[in-house]
Amino acid sequence: MKHTRRRHLQLIAAAAITPALPRVSCAQSWPAKPIRVIIPFSAGSTIDIVARIVFEPLGRQLGQALIIENRGGGGGTVGAAAVARAEPDGYTLMAHSSAHVTTPAIYPNAAYDTVEDFAAVAAFGSSPNVTVVAPEKGIKTLQQLVAAAKAKPGSITFGTAGVGSATHISAEILRFSAGFEALQVPFRGMPEILTEIMSGRVDFTCSTIATALPFIREGKLVALAVSTPQRSSALPDVPTTTEAGYKNSDYTFWTGLFAPAKTPREIVDKLAQETQKALAAPGVREKLAQQGMDPMPITPAAFDAQIRREIDSILALAKAANLK
Repeated sequence: MKHTRRRHLQLIAAAAITPALPRVSCAQSWPAKPIRVIIPFSAGSTIDIVARIVFEPLGRQLGQALIIENRGGGGGTVGAAAVARAEPDGYTLMAHSSAHVTTPAIYPNAAYDTVEDFAAVAAFGSSPNVTVVAPEKGIKTLQQLVAAAKAKPGSITFGTAGVGSATHISAEILRFSAGFEALQVPFRGMPEILTEIMSGRVDFTCSTIATALPFIREGKLVALAVSTPQRSSALPDVPTTTEAGYKNSDYTFWTGLFAPAKTPREIVDKLAQETQKALAAPGVREKLAQQGMDPMPITPAAFDAQIRREIDSILALAKAANLK
């Protein structure tokens, strides 16, 4: 009788711990194959450039290749929707930017929930956007651009990487603060936009620094202002939009890594640790600095909380500026 009772207790104990075993083995064995990372913008965009810098050492650390799939369109919503639907096993990830937080305001009927369907893993860094024009425009300052826009309301055009993209929101914040009208011209990504800016067919854009910097240095673009509260180390002689006299015009662009929301927490935490290690790898910080990116150390939980705050802020902007 005692033997039977003891055996019964052993079976109960075994059953109680069995559900935990797959989670442990899953985290310990991950990754056992290459990892697909969807970037919801075109190749050559800032998030694409930055992600590739980080993924080189990260792949070595994990012992598996990180295969990038550029899937642009819809201000980042096309690629993001694919990740939201993916199997949450750690083998499909997303590298995105601060455009991620604009979705609830600009695309309220998107096929995913920005908060509920994703788990933030790590931030790669942050940087300002920079307002640029072609030299042939003869515009040297942000004040001159605003004056030109006000002189002929609605005649000025600005390029964006799609409705709701970081370039769009940055430009709308500036436009709303400075009080001028302008017509948005959406493209699939920054390379296409800058080609149109340099040709003179589009008047200005609020570009990510990483994409615009080479053209600024070559004299093919004129940098008028940066969007962060402080000047950028990459463009120390370029004033901020606030310094130019436009209150509440600042906007900080960030890039980071995400996983589907139901990805095992052990995998998310391991990936976060390995990403931070990759960011500290020799040469990585220097390469990111060359792209105008500053370090943005943050935990997954704090990153999730920041995203929720930014969503609320963008929703307020969208309501005030009637963005749709």
